[in-house]
Amino acid sequence: MRTGIATVCLSGTLEEKMAACARAGFDGIEIFEQDLVTSAMSPEEVRSRAADLGLSLDLYQPFRDFDGVDDEQLSANLRRAAAKFTLMDRLGIDTILVCSNVATATRGEDDVLAAQLAQLAGLAGDHGVKVAYEALAWGRYVNDFEHAHRLVQAVDHPNLGTCLDSFHILSRDWDTAPIEKLEAGKIFFVQVADAPKLSLDVLSLSRHYRVFPGEGQFNLAKFMGHLARTGYDGPVSLEIFNDVFRQSDVTRTAVDAMRSLVWLQEQGAAWLASAGETERLPLRMATLPRVPEPTGFNFAEVKAASTPAVETLLGHLGFTSEGRHRTKDVQLWTMGQARVVINEAAPESAEPAISALGFDVENPLLASSRAQQLLAPVVPRKSQADEEVFQGIAAPDSTEIFLCQGSADGAAAWTSEFGPGAAGRGGRRPGAVIDHVNLAQPWQHFDEAVLFYTSALALEPQPFAEVPSPTGLVRSQVMDTSNRGVRLVLNLAPLIQQGDGVHKSYQEHIAFAVDDLVATARAARKRGLKFLDIPENYYQDLAARFDLEPDFLDTLRELNLLYDRDADGEFLHFYTATVGSVFFEMVERRGGYDGYGAPNAPVRHAVQYGLRHSSA
Repeated sequence: MRTGIATVCLSGTLEEKMAACARAGFDGIEIFEQDLVTSAMSPEEVRSRAADLGLSLDLYQPFRDFDGVDDEQLSANLRRAAAKFTLMDRLGIDTILVCSNVATATRGEDDVLAAQLAQLAGLAGDHGVKVAYEALAWGRYVNDFEHAHRLVQAVDHPNLGTCLDSFHILSRDWDTAPIEKLEAGKIFFVQVADAPKLSLDVLSLSRHYRVFPGEGQFNLAKFMGHLARTGYDGPVSLEIFNDVFRQSDVTRTAVDAMRSLVWLQEQGAAWLASAGETERLPLRMATLPRVPEPTGFNFAEVKAASTPAVETLLGHLGFTSEGRHRTKDVQLWTMGQARVVINEAAPESAEPAISALGFDVENPLLASSRAQQLLAPVVPRKSQADEEVFQGIAAPDSTEIFLCQGSADGAAAWTSEFGPGAAGRGGRRPGAVIDHVNLAQPWQHFDEAVLFYTSALALEPQPFAEVPSPTGLVRSQVMDTSNRGVRLVLNLAPLIQQGDGVHKSYQEHIAFAVDDLVATARAARKRGLKFLDIPENYYQDLAARFDLEPDFLDTLRELNLLYDRDADGEFLHFYTATVGSVFFEMVERRGGYDGYGAPNAPVRHAVQYGLRHSSA
């Protein structure tokens, strides 16, 4: 499949955008008119630069408000079109995108629209240009792709076809099955975009909230399947209007965009296969190595220049030190099957932070190959000849992800590198497991992170939630596996303004599940653990919300435990103090409770906020 992207998707100058698209591996680009108008490069220089970069120039866009106008305006529009066609010849672009009229149309009869499009097609033919007519979802008279196609058929000119844009179809919840009835030769161009389902008018959603495929909620796999069945074999190009993308690093956004098209091809091919499609179709959608979802967390790593505070915290929780690695500046701490690596190879003055996660997978080499084909950066890791070789990739927030060989008993062979007894103590024994990990995401890379974990690690995004905090709403996106062996929570936290700049207002944490949280809390208190101090008002509210036994409520209050309950079960948890940007949570799940204690999150946020400001 030929891949493309519109320059409007990216930040920077036209020259910077072209270079980023080439580095990301795109076949071609759409030149957005404003990018050319504001560029210092001449059309001939743009054409030459594209050739040097190995990029085809596939489309010039947009040409707006042409059809449905009076005779005087039509003459002006044709003069304007002729000038653009001459410009396209200088650029070496043979297709222009013409949008259905949204502003100046006064005539909506099909015969009038067809007659005017016929004049445009004739003029385009004289210049050797093709016109791809697109129905905008908010077009005044033409706002659906079937109507646009009927007009193209009525004109019946070789230089007039349609442009299909997934956003204009799926944002209106229109069925994509009729796409299959379109004549492939009359589909001149295809654009794809995803979007979240928000309560906004379509125009606002389009202008600000489009995202790359896999980062929204549209059924693009079905769209691609129906498109493939038409016999179309031209470019599939991204057209994304997004305020965040146009402020983000251009190269990084281009890589994220390319990853989305790799993922989209796999999803489209899978949809066709599930529908029983066996015929070899002209639109060849590449597939990736199929890998099962991870079976669990293998380890979590905290990195810091000075680690005593982290060591003390883990010791108070009941973790056992398994010693230091024989060749690396790292320690291993375990409780049951929960393993925490403390990495001391950090820059001077670096405070404790979550730096890496290990996931148990069936085939690390295959999983790594898939991730790399999805443009995930490889994380180099030095190993001695007799040490475990980890397959590592970098997540969008720079967290290192290691793909580890899973085992039936939960053991990890690499733990033997810390001492003779560590490996034997690492299997399924009483104690704890890593229940979930909560990572704070930079605002400009949140959508990228969702696609990364979906495509590279086969985690499934759940409906996102918004949690109040003293500095604003925290958007929380759960990513998990079908059996909840892996639960990863991505948080888009608000930023706070301080005297020396803007800072993240949200820490990250690792949560460990135990069988008896009350006993764990009592033992931790005896070891000297300082719990996050929960206000009395919380327990009074808890008594009002739930009919709890007085003794049980007193126990919760005594130990600073938090509580939640739903129709399927109960959830108990407590938090430690924060060191650097990381803290720990201990949880107990009773029955079928599958959440994270979300009603308690505002309490935790408020207490942590108060502690930060009291110590500032």
